[in-house]
Parts: sequence; structure tokens; C-alpha cells
Amino acid sequence: MSFLAWWSTKVRQFRAHVRARVAGAERRELAAWLTPPQLALFDSMPPADQRHGLDVVATLRAGGAADDELLLAGLLHDVGKGSSVGVLARIAWSLGERYGAWIWRAAAVLPGMSGQLERLRGHAERSAELAERAGCSRQTVELIRHQSAPEDAVGRQLLLADEAN
Repeated sequence: MSFLAWWSTKVRQFRAHVRARVAGAERRELAAWLTPPQLALFDSMPPADQRHGLDVVATLRAGGAADDELLLAGLLHDVGKGSSVGVLARIAWSLGERYGAWIWRAAAVLPGMSGQLERLRGHAERSAELAERAGCSRQTVELIRHQSAPEDAVGRQLLLADEAN
């Protein structure tokens, strides 16, 4: 991705993060789709991650995806980040992915940042574990676990929808 395209995407994502809201109708729709443990898992996510998950699902559906396992993975793939990861850690993480791990090392000296960066580093595995405990299928759990390095075309759909949002 070009320099300008990357920065444009990150600015758009930042704006979406700070403005994130979930409408009551969206929440009610989820209650009809998810099991109670899955809904509780969704509810445990910060509003920005909830919004992101809903947007990933919308992107998947707009692309023709109808597989409930994929859609559920899209909704819950970031649940392992938890509420303790702030926006500054997310910015540092994105910059480190783009410009190198030296940014993570530099950011880690800030109070509380080291733990937040570690949570981001391990969020896919943690998200998969939480999804498994909430009764998600093996396919959903594996899609979440391998979200950054998909093992198949379905996983690649998840990655592309995640990157688009």
C-alpha cells in the first residue's frame, strides 16, 4: 500500500475509532443471531471494537459472504484486545507494523504501554480462546486465531474485510 493510501486509511480508522457507536437496532439484531455467551463476549468489547466488528461483518456481507462462521469470526476477531488497550497503543502498534519494531520498543517505555502492546501482539490467540469458551465452532476459532496470516481463502476474506475497516 502506498504511503498516502496507508496514512489515509489510518486517519479514517482513527476517526471511526473515536466516533464509534453501536445503535440499539444493531444490538437487538445481534441478540437474535448470537448465543447468550457470544452476545456477552460482544458486549465485553469496547464500543470501538464492537463497531469495527459490525463494520467487518457488513463488508463481508457486501462481498457476498453468507457463512455464519466467517461472519461470527469477523464480529469477534478483536475481542482479545480488551478494554485496557487505549488509542495511543493502537496508534503505536500500527506505526510499528508499518515502520518497524523500533517504534514498539520506543513506545514501550511509556507508563502502561508495554502491557498494552503485548496485549495487541497476542490478541488473535486471546480472541480465539475467548471465542472457543463462548461456544464458537472450531472453524470460527481458527479463523480468528489466524486472522493475520490466513490459512485459506475464507480466512483471506476475513483479513481483507478487517483491513478495509
